[in-house]
Amino acid sequence: MRYPLDSAPDSSGKRVDDSEFLEMTQQDPAQAKILRQSLEHLASGLGGDALKEMAQEVLSGRMGLRDAANVSAYAEQAAEQATPLAEKWASMSDRERDALAAEGERRLAEERQKLDDERRAESENRSGTKGRHDGRGWSLY
Repeated sequence: MRYPLDSAPDSSGKRVDDSEFLEMTQQDPAQAKILRQSLEHLASGLGGDALKEMAQEVLSGRMGLRDAANVSAYAEQAAEQATPLAEKWASMSDRERDALAAEGERRLAEERQKLDDERRAESENRSGTKGRHDGRGWSLY
């Protein structure tokens, strides 16, 4: 089967900017990070050849995620991969669904905490070092 964009991953290692993922997750950095991780899993071949290619195209910035969703080969394989998951969801009890939803919320909370910790550490590192224009240690006299 030949897919619309038969191209190898970008050899330069170029990665798409997170702004596209933020747009799709209502500006939630934790959800954007999880979306990127999901695409990285697909790019490893986890969901089949078409979804691997789609994820590589999106992660390299050669194609937007919204555009990729409109490519029939990608959409068909995504639907194919989602069918067993939808069937499993339908067969779950409300209690099992609630537990799964709680696990998802827990993962989001963990990711948010990690991002907050990273920002705090960066802020502490910046405030601990003398900036070029901070005015400390300089005198006209």
